[in-house]
Amino acid sequence: MRRILFRGATREGKLNAMRAVVQRVKRASVTIEGRRVSEIRTGLLVLVGVASNDTSESCKWMAEKVCNLRVFDDDQGRMNQTVLDVKGAILCVSQFTLLGDCRKGRRPSYDRAAPPDAAKPIYEDFVDALRAQGVQVETGEFRAMMDVELVNDGPVTLLLDSEKLF
Repeated sequence: MRRILFRGATREGKLNAMRAVVQRVKRASVTIEGRRVSEIRTGLLVLVGVASNDTSESCKWMAEKVCNLRVFDDDQGRMNQTVLDVKGAILCVSQFTLLGDCRKGRRPSYDRAAPPDAAKPIYEDFVDALRAQGVQVETGEFRAMMDVELVNDGPVTLLLDSEKLF
């Protein structure tokens, strides 16, 4: 008998949620075909994968969470400040491979990822929700092959998902 734990998740690990990898950076940039399209200094690099059942509510929750993570040092050297507190920026890059399921076989399955035509407006909603929090946001280019460069500060790297499973 399968026991449902959360919306979209079961004990067997059936997860269908927006995922993000959040990295505190000294600087980060995106280059496409040799052309730098965006860059930030102090802030967060957010790689985000859109799941097939994500909504604008998922975006709002994730944006609020990202912008209010206390991952920057205060005067005592404790991680107690947000990207807003330090007047940092966010570089947001769409990455459907975050929804890859590697539990079976050797080739990841991307069945949980939203198809591109559905994922793009949700990704754009997420970017808008970040901006609504009052932070400067730069982006990559949806569906483009990108070179993402960063200098991780710490390193500090966190995993988030809209179902709050990790």
